[in-house]
Amino acid sequence: MSGTPSLVVIGAGPRGTGLIERIAANAPALYGDRPLTIHLVDPYPPGGGRIWRHDQSPLLWMNSMAQDVTMFTDDTVRQEGPTRPGPALHTWAADIRDGRPGLPDGAEADPGLLDEIKALEGSDFPSRRLQGVYLRWVYEQAVAALPEGITVHWHRGSALRVTGPREGRQRVWLEGRGTPLLADAVAVTIGHLEAEPEPEQLRLADFADRHGLLHLPPDFTADTDLTAVPAGEPVVVRGFGLAFVDLMVLLTEGRGGRYEDGEYVPSGREPVLHVGSRRGVPYHSKIGYAWDGERPPLPRFLGPERTEALLRADRPVDFRRDVWPHVGKELGYAHYHRLFTAHPERTTGDWAGFEAKYAAADPTGPEPAALVAAAVPDPADRLDLEALDHPLDGVRHPSFDALQEGLRGYITADLERRHDPGHSPDLAVFLGLLSVHGQLIRLGDLGGWWHGFFSYLASGPPGPRLHQLLALSRAGVVRFLGAGMTVETDERRGLFLAGSATVPGQRIAARTLIEARLPDPTLERTRSPLLQELYDDGAAATATGLLSVAPDNGRILGRDGRPHPRRFALGPFTTARAGGAFTRPRTGGPAFRQNDATARTALTLLRDLACSEG
Repeated sequence: MSGTPSLVVIGAGPRGTGLIERIAANAPALYGDRPLTIHLVDPYPPGGGRIWRHDQSPLLWMNSMAQDVTMFTDDTVRQEGPTRPGPALHTWAADIRDGRPGLPDGAEADPGLLDEIKALEGSDFPSRRLQGVYLRWVYEQAVAALPEGITVHWHRGSALRVTGPREGRQRVWLEGRGTPLLADAVAVTIGHLEAEPEPEQLRLADFADRHGLLHLPPDFTADTDLTAVPAGEPVVVRGFGLAFVDLMVLLTEGRGGRYEDGEYVPSGREPVLHVGSRRGVPYHSKIGYAWDGERPPLPRFLGPERTEALLRADRPVDFRRDVWPHVGKELGYAHYHRLFTAHPERTTGDWAGFEAKYAAADPTGPEPAALVAAAVPDPADRLDLEALDHPLDGVRHPSFDALQEGLRGYITADLERRHDPGHSPDLAVFLGLLSVHGQLIRLGDLGGWWHGFFSYLASGPPGPRLHQLLALSRAGVVRFLGAGMTVETDERRGLFLAGSATVPGQRIAARTLIEARLPDPTLERTRSPLLQELYDDGAAATATGLLSVAPDNGRILGRDGRPHPRRFALGPFTTARAGGAFTRPRTGGPAFRQNDATARTALTLLRDLACSEG
């Protein structure tokens, strides 16, 4: 290695920012006062990156309350590096309101955004643009905290490929630049990916082209061109998660509609959205009350020891066989701990006796259900994960008109429950989900079902969004299709036909079909030339297309199983997907732990290379 050592970080969003923050925290002890150049590559400004950029609709909200968002470590994060505390989003906004410095460069140019920052309370759901300002400030703080010899250079553009020998300097080739960046180590932190269409999407697109219809494939909703979606016409929407919520907002308020006294006043430019999905219901509302009292001691049945045992097993980990029973037992433990300690009048016996029997019960046998039935008289107080995952199983309606009132009742009941502390075992299950998720990311690719189930229960929309959905339903702007949604094509009439198991035999015809979901993260169909080149160069991928990385440090694994000594990757496109680049304060922060491990490994590599040259 000649000259100053260099690290190239590809991706300047919150994951890349978090990595730089950990480099700043660990460098004094691991790297000393040696010089280092960090090249940061991204077409979007550092901090917010693409998802949290300023250039998007102010109507789009975060999916978390301001008090539940931090980019800083605390003593709950299991990491080797030092803790560097910092303000959560709402505390940062309060500091600005109180006159303390906290605005990143250039933020003063948007008075509306400044007003939003100064009005922000902990229980508010801020706009994504506001979160982008916070992330930019975190980035600037991280850079400022770097030792004097470490400098950062942002290259505005996209990385196309990484070349170079395993034991030598890497070359990072950028779009529009003839010479590569030289790197002693490379970290890929590019976040969510665009993908080539799946076979079904290609078939639907071809049908739409032949019949003059509109088909919008899976995409990040803020980047989708919705101008061609016709006003006043039926539009079939497949997907009822967070991408649908964004779509709903942009095609209603985004077209001039407004809410008055809880009702929606149309602008006349809205389409009629017919929405369905596998479950047929929206994700559960965010919980609208704070925790009080004793917390369940988590992890209890699915902790590091269990995870290590699964990793050491002499057979591949099967999620349903090897993992799900322990997940269920952990979530049940959180639920019943809260029920016995906070609502003992709804139980029989005492917690100590129940806990001992519950701990001894085989999670794959009948004992847990029998124990719960004896100790919890009201079935409504029992945790039934299968029923939660299939809320409309067995529900049938004779017509779509009949379904509407029934589903409005379901959403109303969900809102009431998720804002009622009398149902606080739901919040305990949420904490259990966070604990479980922090363990499961070490097991690699568990398939898409778990991540969908986790998001459905733990990462649903803000309550106000579901109140808006109800108002749109009453106004006839949104129509529910039900569960087990199907989409067919009618060649004779040239229309899309949507139906569901909830309303047997009925179909809705439309000239527009929108897939309201992100593309699946897969190396096989990625539109990222960088990841495609890594895959072609020998990087390993799982059966579902995730990039394989070492769980302890993020090194990219080759198809021969060897970790690449100089290439790292962090994010949802990897087997170490952590659910989010930021997290609630004091919940362990799996992404923070990963960032810390990767930063320490990279710094140790760079230090050793510098020492060997010296």
